[in-house]
Formats: sequence, structure tokens, C-alpha cells
Amino acid sequence: MPELATFDIAAILPFVLIGFAAQLVDGALGMAFGVICNTLLVAVLGVPPATASARIHIVEIFTTGASGLSHLFHRNIDWPLFLRLLVPGVIGGVLGAYLLTSLDADIVKPFVLGYLVLIGVWLLVRGILYPPKFKRPTVIAPLGLVGGFLDAAGGGGWGPIVTSNLLVQGGEPRKVVGTVNSVEFFLALSVSAAFIWHLGFEDIVGPTLGLIIGGVIAAPAGAMMAKRFSPKLMLVVVGVVLIATSAFGLYRALFA
Repeated sequence: MPELATFDIAAILPFVLIGFAAQLVDGALGMAFGVICNTLLVAVLGVPPATASARIHIVEIFTTGASGLSHLFHRNIDWPLFLRLLVPGVIGGVLGAYLLTSLDADIVKPFVLGYLVLIGVWLLVRGILYPPKFKRPTVIAPLGLVGGFLDAAGGGGWGPIVTSNLLVQGGEPRKVVGTVNSVEFFLALSVSAAFIWHLGFEDIVGPTLGLIIGGVIAAPAGAMMAKRFSPKLMLVVVGVVLIATSAFGLYRALFA
């Protein structure tokens, strides 16, 4: 019995560490939890893209739920914007989950890793050019649809894509972050249900527990980092890490 317990702890430890690291960055930047987790799960640990995305979205039910309640308490939610993002975001997420579970993992992996390389480049550029010039938001529903689809199909991207585009369009930062994070709870809930429907529950539970543990432990530290570290520096670091790990995984997927 002690040997079994040790084995179980050792088996989920990598996922605890991944959840911890990703939440540190996400807590400091307000984005990138899903992208970082997916990069490490797919590129480093070799987890199939659909399984990796399913695990991440189940974890995000817990993390975004707590975040959404906090933003609700602090009145950071723009309710008209919330409603305009909610429906297209959920539709895009379910479509992305369906596409990812309908294709062979070996075929999907290079496209997912290529997408993550582009996200890394985008974050790096945004970090170098930070802060962007804001304009009045005009594109909302299509942005929610695309953000939800890429978030499910790529295992992450809702925050980087939707939050930053709304900020570039001119949204008030406090309201944009609070609203997008709150919508993400419903996105994670619907995408997780879609993945469980297609993949089953058994292949997801154990590693997901590790990601939840790591993310919950790191949450206070991530909030502290947000006050002490420059978002410009963190965006550059995240961009470099994502480009390096995703490009390495893409090379292995194409040429190994």
C-alpha cells in the first residue's frame, strides 16, 4: 500500500509542477495558463492534444470560477460585453473540441504546436511593443467565436486572443479582464463537457488533479507577482518560452 501511494504521487507530480508554473504566469499576466499547460503537456510530456486540452479546461473550471467570483465581487464585469462574448465563445469552444476529438492525434499535433508557436511570437511582439494604443471596441462576437474555437482546438488562447484584442480596440482594462475571465468559466465548463462526452472520464481525472493542485497552490503567489513584476518583461519571457518549447515539439512531431 505505501508503494502504491508513492507511485500515485510520483505519477501526478509533473502535472502539479506544470499547473503551478502556468498559474504563476497566468496570475501575473491575466492570461496564458492554457497555452503554457498545453505546450508542456503536448511538446514535453507527449500528451495527445485532445486529452491535454480536456485536462486544461477541466482545471480552468476551478481557476476561472474563483476568478469570476472575485471579479463579480469587485464589480469588474461589463455585463453587455459579457453577454456578447458568452454565446459565440461557447459555440466556438464546442466546435473546437469536436474538431480536435474527431481527428487523429498524430495529424493534429503539428498544427496545434504551430499554432502555439504563433501565439508565442504574438506574445513576444506584444511584450516588446507594450503598451498598445487603444481604440474603441467594435468587433466582439466574431472575436469570441474565434477565441473559443482556438482555445479548445489549441488547448489555450482565450485570454491572449480575446483580452488583448479587446484592449487594443479600446476597452477599459479592469472591465475587459474581469469580463473575459468570467466568460471563460462558462467556456471551460462547456468545452470540458464536450471533451468528456467524446473521450470519457477515466483518461482525464488523475493528471487533472495534479494540475488543479499546482494551480491552486500557485494562485496567491501569482497574484503577488502581478504587483511586483513588469507585465512587459513577463510577456517577453512567456513568448520566448512558448516559442522555444513549441518549436522543439513541432520539430519532433515533423522530423522525429
